[in-house]
Amino acid sequence: MAATAIDDFLATVPEERRRALEDLRGQIQRAVPDATESINYGVPAFKLDGRPLVSFGASKDHCSFYVQSPTVVDAFTDELREFRLTKGSVTFQPDRPIPADLVARLVRARVDELRTS
Repeated sequence: MAATAIDDFLATVPEERRRALEDLRGQIQRAVPDATESINYGVPAFKLDGRPLVSFGASKDHCSFYVQSPTVVDAFTDELREFRLTKGSVTFQPDRPIPADLVARLVRARVDELRTS
């Protein structure tokens, strides 16, 4: 059965990846305390003012932080050079997470993008 809440999703993730995602969740919550949590497309997601903000997930081999914006990811390419990037996401290993200050800046950049569009 598909998860309907972030805690349910995390309960299905192996411990090492779960801890990394719990940390990421907390960093997102601290960066945007008024964001709401949900499950969207089967992964934990945050919305701001009813609009998709960011999300995250885990696969067998890595964790992903879905910034949901190629523009924001491109703006931080130099700082994200040690991670695998796609158009709107950052892939990382649980033992080499994205630094908390960088997560906060990515989330704030995404908030700024949403609020100006």
